[in-house]
Amino acid sequence: MKIPQLKTKDFLTLADYSKEDIINLFEYSAQLKREVKKGKFSKILENRTLAMIFEKNSTRTRVSFETGMLQLGGNALFLSSNEIQLGRGETIADTARVLSRYNNGIMIRTFGHEKVTELAKWASIPVINGLTDSYHPCQALADYFTIFEREKDITKTKLTYIGDGNNVANSLLMGAAILGCDIAVATPKKFEPEYSIVEKAYKLAAKSSSKITITNNIDEAVEGADYLYTDVWVSMGQEKETAKKKKIFGKFKIDDKLIKKTGKDAKVLHCLPAHRGEEITDEVMDGKHSIVFDQAENRLHCQKAVMCALMGR
Repeated sequence: MKIPQLKTKDFLTLADYSKEDIINLFEYSAQLKREVKKGKFSKILENRTLAMIFEKNSTRTRVSFETGMLQLGGNALFLSSNEIQLGRGETIADTARVLSRYNNGIMIRTFGHEKVTELAKWASIPVINGLTDSYHPCQALADYFTIFEREKDITKTKLTYIGDGNNVANSLLMGAAILGCDIAVATPKKFEPEYSIVEKAYKLAAKSSSKITITNNIDEAVEGADYLYTDVWVSMGQEKETAKKKKIFGKFKIDDKLIKKTGKDAKVLHCLPAHRGEEITDEVMDGKHSIVFDQAENRLHCQKAVMCALMGR
């Protein structure tokens, strides 16, 4: 299979792509995954480097990108905000232009989404959004690929997200609206996903026939769900709100009782890291419904597909 051709220089949000674009990435991810299982590695990015800027800590993002670049024949450079001049007052524009002279791609994991778009504006090389406060497209791509692997027709599935209307929820909404599957997002009041993002998802869904439900009623959200999804209640940078959120989010967790309310043999996803006993129980995390670690593995394969599409041109 040929490397997928994306219409954009950068990978910033799923909203930039069509269903065909995403399915092509899925199919290429599947090919790369089969190669890994056979111990074969296509050195598509040989002698190429990816600069990785981390202003937020990570396990899966760092390891999957570094491992992915190694398997593709390239190298990844870890750059923490404490070690580069971006954290000491150098402008994003200057950082982008300098890194563009040294590398073939940039991955950034940061706070405000505007920093990623500014970096992409000034960089002459591809920029990959490894996470912002508004979006987590690499995660959502891997999530829907995990579902895609199990479904003959992804448009006939329903995904229910339970918890905080955060960056993961935002990207899942975008993905569902583009791919044409149904999605319900259940959050406590005042913790719904960003209105502007929901509005954009509804517009995309009108073209794909995806049904979107935003609710505070968990039972309504999980009815008929094929997949249940949750995330930590307190995102990075919100640690001061921990005690408050634990009280508010107490009922917004996945346990065996909730799975039964779907009326199906629903599978369970979590983007990790998990706070076991809070948003998900040990029994579910380690039980027969969990596909959490398949999902975590798929970050590697999907990000390799994205890097090949952007940097293997």
